[in-house]
This record gives sequence, structure tokens and C-alpha cells, in this order.
Amino acid sequence: MKRVVVTGIGIHSCIGNSIDKVRNSLFNGKSGIVFDKVRKEMGFRSALTGKVDMPDLKGKISRRERVGMAEEGFYSYAATEQAFSQAKIDLDFLEKNEVGILYGNDSSAKAVVESAEIMREKKDTMLLGSGAIFQGMNSTVTMNLATIFKLRGINFTVSGACASGSHAIGIGYFMIKHGFQDIVLCGGAQEVNPESMASFDGLSAFSTRENEPEKASRPFDIHRDGLVPSGGAASLILESYESAVKRGAPILAEVAGYGFSSNGSHISVPNVDGPLRSLNMAVEQSGLKITEIDYVNAHATATPVGDMNEAKAIDMAFGEHKPYISSTKSMTGHECWMAGASEAVYSIIMMNNGFVAPNINLTEPGEEARPLRITPVTVETKVDTVLSNSFGFGGTNSTIILKKFVK
Repeated sequence: MKRVVVTGIGIHSCIGNSIDKVRNSLFNGKSGIVFDKVRKEMGFRSALTGKVDMPDLKGKISRRERVGMAEEGFYSYAATEQAFSQAKIDLDFLEKNEVGILYGNDSSAKAVVESAEIMREKKDTMLLGSGAIFQGMNSTVTMNLATIFKLRGINFTVSGACASGSHAIGIGYFMIKHGFQDIVLCGGAQEVNPESMASFDGLSAFSTRENEPEKASRPFDIHRDGLVPSGGAASLILESYESAVKRGAPILAEVAGYGFSSNGSHISVPNVDGPLRSLNMAVEQSGLKITEIDYVNAHATATPVGDMNEAKAIDMAFGEHKPYISSTKSMTGHECWMAGASEAVYSIIMMNNGFVAPNINLTEPGEEARPLRITPVTVETKVDTVLSNSFGFGGTNSTIILKKFVK
């Protein structure tokens, strides 16, 4: 079995569009949540959202390439460009070597809605444009990035609801560990437009704390009233240790384990058993002792039932061992399909900079969270091993374990 390492990371999110900016936001507990008046005008119950800037790709890729890219494709390109640069991988290398792509994405709503609106108004498919099909498919990110970056290895999209990005990393880890690939671009993307979030709002899933956006996302807090939608993209370059050494690439972390499970019950209400099995599988598969986990980046989205059940699962898994815990969603909101990948990036940033980011807005933990060591403030401490949870609709669960690389 091959060791799997991370040689590059990239991020484009509401708390920063570079590693340096995101590191500063995480360390200082800076929120990226805003009030969007357009959503209120559209009839949203909650107008809260993570604010993600659209990257300007003119001059970087051709107009023909941009035409086929949906919103999340732009974010993904920006994150991937960062990751490849850090991993010392250029286009010449990509054209001469087999590099794969596994990216988490579970919607491309805006592109589909826009096509439908044109059809209803114009009654002519020829007016949809040549890029509409490529923007509207669920695999829009992988098909565009694979073409632009000349990727010739494994190539498909992982659709696992809010665990999509995490599962993409896990599958990439397995592909490299078992020798099927040497390098795989893994990540997750999430569109932020109102069209993609309206149905969530219709479920009353969002916080309505509109008068104080930065305090609206409150994972584990007794006063939490729902999640805040957000998005962007995160990319990680996973690589076999042998390949990384051969190339002289930087090694940022090692992927030590991947756990997964399905709740097999309610389509939207999480339980305790599924997350617990995913968490335990990751620890067992990693070969680590539970006491070696220094930090847990919790899935906790600030929904009443979800946070409660995850807290119970963590408590049952860790017992007397109390690692630091925080949910970076307190700052970013819920980045949905991207979250598992972005939280892996956030965790690597913390691990390599010696701190645990705060679970901001935690004034009074809910009863089920009180046994846990959830930190409401930044903690400067050595972080050698991280466990990151991601759960999604349909009962899909994923757990990734990352650790500092030691020869």
C-alpha cells in the first residue's frame, strides 16, 4: 500500500481567495456571512449567505473555455490554479503525465434555470448557446477542469450531497493507495447563487438572524436556529509519496484514513449511528489510536438535530479523550458540496500553522455538546492529527483523517 500525501492546496471561499487570506481569517475568527437584499426581494425567508467573489479569468483561459463554465467552475479553476502552483505542477507536466481529477459537486442550478427561462420566453433551443449543456451538467467542474488542464487520468464527479468534497478526497486516497494513480486533483465546489439555494430556504433550514449576519451561524450553540448557505471551491493535490519525492514537491500533510457510511433511514434528518460508524472506520483504517487525534473539524452546520447527533457520535467515539473541536462553518457558513474539501484545506492550514480555529458565536453550548472540548476562541497549539467530518442529505457520511507528514 502506498502512502498518500498532499502536495498542494487551493481555496476560493467567503473568508478568502488565497491561503494567506484564509489563514488570517481562520486565526482571527473572521466571518464571511452577509445579508443579500436580492434574496429578500426574491421572496427568501432568509437572505443570509456567504459572500464569494467571482474570479476574473479573462487573460487566463480563452473565451471558448469560459463559455462552458458554470459559476462553480470559475471558483474551481481559481482554487486549482493555486493548488497546482504550490505542488510545482505546470501545464507541461500535465501534458506529459497522467493526472486524475475527482471533484465533489451536486448541482448546477443557475445554468439549468437560465436555460429554462430562455426556452419559455423565446421558444427556440438555438438561443441557448453552445455552452449551456456543459454548464448545466452535474459534472460541469470535472469536464471543464479536465479539458483546461489536460488531465488524462481518472475523471468523474462525486455527488454525495454535503459530503461530496470529502468523498472525492477519500476516493482519490484509495486510488493512489492501491496504485491506480500517482496524482489526483481532488476537491469540492458549490455555487452560491439564489437559484441554487431557494429550495433549501423553502425547508426553513436557514438561520433568520438577519440583523446580525456575522453571528448567524452558531454551530453547537443552544441558540442556533439553522445554517447559513455558502460556497466557493477548494482543491487538493493528492499524490503518492514516491511521486512527490521524485518531483521534489512540498509535502503539506498525509492522508491517513477515510471512513464512510450510510444512515439508511430518513432522507434529511441525521442520526447518530451513521456518523459514528464513519468516524470509527476512519480511525480504524488509519491505524491510529483515538487518543492520537488532536483536533476535530466538526460537520456541525448549526441545525438543532444535526449538531446534537454529531456531538453524541463524537462523544461516543472519543470517550475520555477530549480533542479540540470547532466547526469552521461558524465563520464560513455551510459550503455544502464544497465543505468536505474546504474543511480539509482549513485543517491543513491550521496544522501547518500551529493553531485551532475558533467555533465563533458559541455563547452557551447545547446540552449534548457540553461534554466536548469545543473552543470558542483561537488556540495556539501543536496539531499533528486532524479528523474532519462531512455528512449529507440521504444519510451519506464521510470522515477524513489528515496528519503531519513524518518520513
